[in-house]
Amino acid sequence: QLKVVESGGGLVQPGGSLRLSCTAPGFSLGRMATGWFRQAPGKEREAVMCITTDGRVTDYVDSAKGRFTISRDDAKNTVYLLLDNLKPEDKAIYYCATDYYCSEREVDFGSWGQGTQVTVSS
Repeated sequence: QLKVVESGGGLVQPGGSLRLSCTAPGFSLGRMATGWFRQAPGKEREAVMCITTDGRVTDYVDSAKGRFTISRDDAKNTVYLLLDNLKPEDKAIYYCATDYYCSEREVDFGSWGQGTQVTVSS
């Protein structure tokens, strides 16, 4: 089964920023739709954003609009999630997932990473 790898998480203070990266050592992300999900403590996993092969973006979390940005760099085989103005409620494990099409449902994605921890604390 194909796998992706997330990186870039860490500990930041409220208002800080992080840039998460999703890479695919074994295949080309340029041929795949890529979504970011997150799971906060005690909460169910939720879709955050998704980007298609041609750059179309869907936002799924209202509170993240204007603060989070998804992008792709096919030359680097990488999809990014830029997290700006982070808030304590953004604390979660962030996952990258790929498949042929964007979806809000995690079951529609066939390849997942292990997640990267984002912690926002003063």
